[in-house]
Amino acid sequence: MPISQRAVTQIAAVPVILAVVIYSFWSSIIGTENLNESKKVLQLAKTIPLPGDGPESLEFDSQGQGPYVGVTDGRILKWRGDELGWLDFAHSSPHRENCSRHEAVPSCGRPLGLVFYKKTGELYFCDGYFGVMKVGPEGGLAELVVDEVEGRKVMFANQMDIDEEEDVFYFVDSSDKYHFGDVFYVSVSGERVGRVIRYDMKTKEAKVIKDKLYFPNGLALSKDGSFVVVCESATGKIHRIWVKGPKAGTSDIFASVPGGPDNIRRSHTGDFWVALHSKFTLLTRMFAKSSLVGKTCMKLLKVKTLIHLTSGGKPHGVIVKISGETGEILEVLEDSEGETMKYVSEAYETKDGKLWAGSVFWPAVWVLETSVFEGK
Repeated sequence: MPISQRAVTQIAAVPVILAVVIYSFWSSIIGTENLNESKKVLQLAKTIPLPGDGPESLEFDSQGQGPYVGVTDGRILKWRGDELGWLDFAHSSPHRENCSRHEAVPSCGRPLGLVFYKKTGELYFCDGYFGVMKVGPEGGLAELVVDEVEGRKVMFANQMDIDEEEDVFYFVDSSDKYHFGDVFYVSVSGERVGRVIRYDMKTKEAKVIKDKLYFPNGLALSKDGSFVVVCESATGKIHRIWVKGPKAGTSDIFASVPGGPDNIRRSHTGDFWVALHSKFTLLTRMFAKSSLVGKTCMKLLKVKTLIHLTSGGKPHGVIVKISGETGEILEVLEDSEGETMKYVSEAYETKDGKLWAGSVFWPAVWVLETSVFEGK
């Protein structure tokens, strides 16, 4: 080949090489991290479609009926089996005329973490706009329980758990600035404005027991009621806050998980199931380390783009089981390709050997037999 032609060919290849370098660099930034010794089983789950989007949390009543789930338009639905399907059980607000299945409307409310108070059969739940609410065993319109703590408005109630022996409940207020509709701004802003709150159901007194958390999300009470665990979604840390005994009033880091944790649920054995919205990427770790990076992205990018980036460009499903005693990771379950599960927000194990899962975005819940992954 003449030298002149060779030079032209080399120059023509520059844009291609540059594109490959840029693509490789970008992929390394948003690509999800590989998880060691994970079990690729979540794609085997059964999918149960919903007449609504975003079953962020699941709960079963004292008779084992359900699950009950809250959806984007402010309703709480009850599953009655394959033949009867879903029933409208309750709703956050009487203002139903402008409610949307696909987008949260502040006037309609947004039910998130659910928990039954077994003494009365009442369903308590966190609403991402209104605060903590409850509804009776027959369902219907919910009533407000608490929306202000120590003179500050509850902006983003997220998940809760009840200590039935003490008649108190604990819940997370994920941000004192943003409501649920701005959830991804909460996750990338770098602001440590989340708090954990204790509410005495007898005296109706609310008290902050930990603050200055970076997007606290899920919360669960330990089996003996001595501590609560709280997931910090932006960092992957799970805090342990001692609420009884000689360590009461202190806290430590109980565990770390390899992605952004959403809700956490205690199993019947006392361990915890943690749902990860997605595995971590280099970009999401940068958000956690630098508020400047996150706030810049908030200004430049739309929410849908942020969602895409924080999932590594590929929605997928991850659920982690941690020891209720040591915080050690016991199981890592994946649907790494997002064939079935995507954006998992909660995992709930029932005593009949099933693992149920919900998603803050997807219009479905999933159910997987635990025998599929136990002993593998």
